[in-house]
Amino acid sequence: MMNLAIPYHLENFIGGHFSGPLSGEFLDNVNPATGEVVGQIPNSNKKDIDAAVKAAEKAFPEWSITATEKRFAILNKIADLIDTHFEALAVAETNDNGKPLWLSKRMDIKRASDNFRFFATGIMHFAAESHAMEDKAINYTLRNPIGIVGCISPWNLPLYLFTWKIAPALAAGNCVIAKPSEVTPVTAFLLARICKEAGLPDGVLNIVHGDGPDCGEAIVKHHDIKAISFTGSTRAGERIASIAAPVFKKLSLELGGKNPAIIFADCDWEKMLQETVRSSFSNQGQICLCSSRILIEESIYEKFKTAFVEEVKKLTVGDPLLEASKQGAIVSKVHFDKVMHCIAIAKEEGGTILCGGNSIIVEGRCANGYFIAPTVIENLGPDCKTNMEEIFGPVVTLQSFNTAEEALHLANATHYGLAATIWTQDISKANLMAAKVQSGITWINCWLVRDLRTPFGGMKNSGVGREGGWEALRFFTEQKNVCIQF
Repeated sequence: MMNLAIPYHLENFIGGHFSGPLSGEFLDNVNPATGEVVGQIPNSNKKDIDAAVKAAEKAFPEWSITATEKRFAILNKIADLIDTHFEALAVAETNDNGKPLWLSKRMDIKRASDNFRFFATGIMHFAAESHAMEDKAINYTLRNPIGIVGCISPWNLPLYLFTWKIAPALAAGNCVIAKPSEVTPVTAFLLARICKEAGLPDGVLNIVHGDGPDCGEAIVKHHDIKAISFTGSTRAGERIASIAAPVFKKLSLELGGKNPAIIFADCDWEKMLQETVRSSFSNQGQICLCSSRILIEESIYEKFKTAFVEEVKKLTVGDPLLEASKQGAIVSKVHFDKVMHCIAIAKEEGGTILCGGNSIIVEGRCANGYFIAPTVIENLGPDCKTNMEEIFGPVVTLQSFNTAEEALHLANATHYGLAATIWTQDISKANLMAAKVQSGITWINCWLVRDLRTPFGGMKNSGVGREGGWEALRFFTEQKNVCIQF
């Protein structure tokens, strides 16, 4: 069986070969649950990206015309190998990210194999359009791979979102230069081994490790990389757009969120309560789709506050390798400090901490880890910094409303527009709210129910473009219209 042992020094995967950074420089990789340096990753720069692009240029002519049946077979085998090494990948993800091991198993690794399997199958059914002009002519559309594309993914769902970008790009016949987050690099390194084992031709996928300013910008700036798919912060998205837009690169930007959960008095109480706890604090609140602003109808506000805080206090924060831990570590010391600073600002703004608001020391091996208690805050208005800016941690605020119109005003009171959750048994009210709330994704009486065929993305400062289903395959192809006169 393929060896998935993790070396102390991770390597780049370029042209089908593993090698260190050309500069010889490395970055520390820290386990956030223990605070210990557990390895080092390449600190790659423009020279490494140039080498990866050359490898991709060599591979592209043949890969771009490879039969879809063969591409399907290779990508499907990658999915099978992810399933085969499910346990090892889950442990690696938890040690890298700090999330509970049960969550890595339940969500991250399963979704990674699903991504490859979905797009492996999807490319077999990807069809072009034709338009007949009565007795005059017929137009048909060709969809060709773009060429070499850049995929840059974040640290919160490392393998999950890395594969969400890579799989459709490869399925469409492109060659990929991919950069995982330098904070969570290990499962991307292991994926390279899996792709090699699955028979993906050398140079089709190149995985280069490094930070944003040196490695990420080198990808975005490279003139032979024709499209960029990025998931991360709005600030980083702005920087990428400022570089890529003037040279007309194709861009897909999946950015931040400040998502409302809108709770009406006629909701299914028990389901709403359990799901709102989950939508608020899954992955320590480090999912772009998490509900960070909870809006509650005034008539049930006090009842909700009491019950919600009681449930949140039951969330055990602890060693992510233990089944009993419902909350793990914050992903890094830098992000830990940012979240704690945001909590301090909430207090300065007059917020009342109903529970949490503090860091936690976990006994045993995790005594030096980065842990924060799930935090619930009230008495803050819609215009304060806490309710306007993304925190991306285990912190939520409570606000009340009296009418559906007021709920919509509160829900739409940020510059973000990624996701919303609506809780009501009134289907007419639910449809009306869903139509008017400014978000790319709206869940009614549920949260994070995902069909991979549907378009995924946000509006306003939450991004540009859509991923998922045909949207992803369309993004990673160029359209050409051909007109034939009769």
